[in-house]
Amino acid sequence: MRPLSVKYIFSLLAFLTLFSACTGTREAVYFNNIGNTEIAGNPEDLEPIIQSNDLLNISINSLNPAASELFNVSSQSSARISNSAATSTMSPVIGYLVDQDGFVQLPFLGRVKAAGSTKKEFQNVIRNELVNRKLLVDPIVDVRYLNYKVSVLGEVARPSVLTIPNEKITLLEALGLAGDLTIYASRNNVLLIREEDGKKKLTRIDLTSDEIFKSPYYYLRSNDIIYVEPNKTKIQNASPARQWLPVIFSGLTVFVIAIDRLTR
Repeated sequence: MRPLSVKYIFSLLAFLTLFSACTGTREAVYFNNIGNTEIAGNPEDLEPIIQSNDLLNISINSLNPAASELFNVSSQSSARISNSAATSTMSPVIGYLVDQDGFVQLPFLGRVKAAGSTKKEFQNVIRNELVNRKLLVDPIVDVRYLNYKVSVLGEVARPSVLTIPNEKITLLEALGLAGDLTIYASRNNVLLIREEDGKKKLTRIDLTSDEIFKSPYYYLRSNDIIYVEPNKTKIQNASPARQWLPVIFSGLTVFVIAIDRLTR
């Protein structure tokens, strides 16, 4: 039998190496096969529901600034305000913390139920209390979140806890703020963890499909967690067998060269 040439063996080893390291192009691209089009969505009410442990800024104004000022004294709480998980620090933030029972403690009004309401509904509750108790005339109440945040973990360039000042962010914007997905990210199996009615809801999202634009999870809510799993290539590269492949290939190369020299 004619021995295999060294050139042939090298070509075979190079092919096997490239094939084993190859990542499918379709798996690395967002929104495959999408052309110029319009995607009709079903927009839902995006206003989040106030929950326990939310930190709220509550501002009360009226035609009588001196009387209104009495209602704008809030307690000082510590909150983690940062766009980087690695550099986040505890900073004092003025706001009202929703307690475990869902209430906030307001000056003169006492304990007011906040959890389970939207910001608009909670504003109306405070406004009606002020009017019914004849504490202010035509009060203007504004409620904002001080800890509206989402977490992005896994195969992204910068895993982060993102604080969102405008209280509205899409899944794609959150991934962009985290530095986008790495080449080893599984784009068709992104996990979104959301708490609803005291339960953790886990949803898988395919970023290679245009269905994401119609999804109710396209817009994120406060405290959502996005976890991007590694793809098969990353897992295989991390396996002990894959790490030994270069050593095995090198050994085979030396063996083939030795056999080739001896057979000449």
